[in-house]
Amino acid sequence: MNHRLVTAAQVGQLLQAARRAAGRSQSDLAATVGLSQSRVSKLELNPGTLTVDQLLALCASLDLELTLQPRSAGAAAGPAPDAW
Repeated sequence: MNHRLVTAAQVGQLLQAARRAAGRSQSDLAATVGLSQSRVSKLELNPGTLTVDQLLALCASLDLELTLQPRSAGAAAGPAPDAW
């Protein structure tokens, strides 16, 4: 399922939902990405301090894919990134 993110809070909510759906604890997830459990908790509640590296690591560990596309893009493939 695709999720359109508009706010940083939505990132934290999505990460938390994906973690719970996978049946994983914050401690387990933290160990796989090299963070502390408390840091994962803080990122789920306040993802505004999330780095791109942390986001990508969390996505990979939760089997999520991060995709960026122009807002106007529909179901059809959008322009190549160098055309933005």
